[in-house]
Amino acid sequence: MKTKITLFEENVPTFTLDVQKRLVTVRFNGIVTFEDIARYAKKLLANPDFQPTFSEIVDLTAVSELNLEAGDFLKLADKVDPFWPEAKRAFVVRTAVQRHAGRMHKILRTDRKIEIFQSLEEAEKWIAADEQTR
Repeated sequence: MKTKITLFEENVPTFTLDVQKRLVTVRFNGIVTFEDIARYAKKLLANPDFQPTFSEIVDLTAVSELNLEAGDFLKLADKVDPFWPEAKRAFVVRTAVQRHAGRMHKILRTDRKIEIFQSLEEAEKWIAADEQTR
């Protein structure tokens, strides 16, 4: 059984799907557009090991620019997001713009478990804390 899959493809963010941990970790970098995020979601949904109840860590620390408008945030939250409401989501940020993007997703998804962190270690600890209580 496969437990860990890492996919690399041009114009699609790097993501790792860890079946045992029930966790998707995605790293965006450079200039990020609506289309980049939509491609990532499509690739994730096409993966037979993916479950929408998995947790997700979104690493935005290498993003230099987020080319997203207000309408894009709504579309991403309402139509593109492949995760179910009970899935834990952690955004890892280093700039105010990255924090704002994470906060926008959190505001649009008030029924979801979404937090924003300054480090990958903090995010992993928060995700793991819930997994231990399941």
